[in-house]
Amino acid sequence: MGKPKSGLLTENMIGLWTDYYEDTMGKADLDHNENKIITENYFFRKVPQGSYILTCGLEQVIHGITEGFPKTFRNEENLKWLKESSGKDFDDKFIDYLRNFEFKGDVYAIIEGTPVFPNEPVINITGPSIDVQLFESYLLTNCNSQSLIATKSSRICNAAHGKTTVSGLESRFGERTVIDFGARRQQGRDPVLERAAVVGGAVGSSLVAAGRLFGIPYIGTMAHKFVQQRQAPDLIFQESELKAFREYAESFPHNTILLVDTYDTIQGVENAIIVGKELEEKGYQLKGIRLDSGDLLDLSKKSRKMLDSAGLDYTKIYASNNLDEFTIEDLLSRGAPLDGFGVGTRMITGANYNPFTKKGGSPALGGVYKLVEIDHGYGMIPSMKINKDELEKRTLPDKKQVYRIYDKDGFYKKDIITRWDEKIKNARKLLIPIVLEGKIVYDFPNVMEIRRYSLNELSKLPAQYKKLECTKYPVELSTKLNELTNSLIYKFTGGGKK
Repeated sequence: MGKPKSGLLTENMIGLWTDYYEDTMGKADLDHNENKIITENYFFRKVPQGSYILTCGLEQVIHGITEGFPKTFRNEENLKWLKESSGKDFDDKFIDYLRNFEFKGDVYAIIEGTPVFPNEPVINITGPSIDVQLFESYLLTNCNSQSLIATKSSRICNAAHGKTTVSGLESRFGERTVIDFGARRQQGRDPVLERAAVVGGAVGSSLVAAGRLFGIPYIGTMAHKFVQQRQAPDLIFQESELKAFREYAESFPHNTILLVDTYDTIQGVENAIIVGKELEEKGYQLKGIRLDSGDLLDLSKKSRKMLDSAGLDYTKIYASNNLDEFTIEDLLSRGAPLDGFGVGTRMITGANYNPFTKKGGSPALGGVYKLVEIDHGYGMIPSMKINKDELEKRTLPDKKQVYRIYDKDGFYKKDIITRWDEKIKNARKLLIPIVLEGKIVYDFPNVMEIRRYSLNELSKLPAQYKKLECTKYPVELSTKLNELTNSLIYKFTGGGKK
């Protein structure tokens, strides 16, 4: 009988996170001396929701390229398994290539937490063809999933920071918070998605592992179980709830947040008030209550009135239960006096769904990684993918740069995609060096620093591009890039024949 396996990817197996064709093409390239220097771009064609994508996942990609893949292929057990399990596909020559793998190329990228738009190159990787294509699946896995969650988180946080019709609430409690509650619903077991949620603006996560690995604040309240298990035969529900609240407050007097909806929410608030007054007598304050059921608008208004009347006007009200940017915006627009939100399923899965219109699509970011230039021995030559049966999927040729232009008030005005060596005056160059000749030249910030950067960048994106139903942000092609693209299309269609 076999022992159970964790299923978690260890660091010395990262290099096996490839789709098989990346390996087989590499072997064929090696056989035919086709390991040319190339550049591939990571970009996306469409945004699942809204106008922008918040970049995320670069740190894990660079770790994989510079550490994970080499470590995998220095492990003789991995190489032995790969050769034996592939049947006759891999010979000693290819296995030796992997054994000596060391990426010595260049990576330029738009740093994490930056809003980007369709067709803009987010990452350029230049190096030997075999090396560059081996990273494809690992890069796409990290960037697509993390960017999707970071973007969803930013949309939810933007909705949470919106206006409410309750006068004075912002001045009393400051900016509303969003906490990631999604660990139990996420697709996968690595806390990189919690990292992405924080990059997008969440103040912390319920997942302790995210704190251990990335230094993310981990935050929690209590579950219904804590109340239910104190339901003894000789206690009525309300009394067992009060007993639970008192015991929780006794353990955490400095950080008491009570879940009030196990039986009857209004009764739960009354019990929370009793405990809150008892905490005051001991020199503490009831930090908050959490609503997780029912009509959150009505219950939050009634709860706020009850707390204020009892002199607990400092106690915050948090809400959870199938929240997203649409439900949060709706609650606040109708005056819900809520101070924070625990958001789970719809954030951590990147749900592309509007619960009011019942419309949406797949919760996925379709980022792609495509060849854009090749060195045939006499310099880099632009390349593009173009299929006559689906012209929408054609790519922009050549290694490219993105310039961001700002208006006089410091807000984003437009972006221009250019050929690599073009210069645009009075504009910010977005793709910066991360790895040069195999060496990391970028100082990676921690996740909370990235969060601060992303919030600052999003503050520069005009409001019309952050609305739930938003307008399209202007992205232009430079004249030189447009001419190059058109000339290659002209050749492809036969116009270039004499």
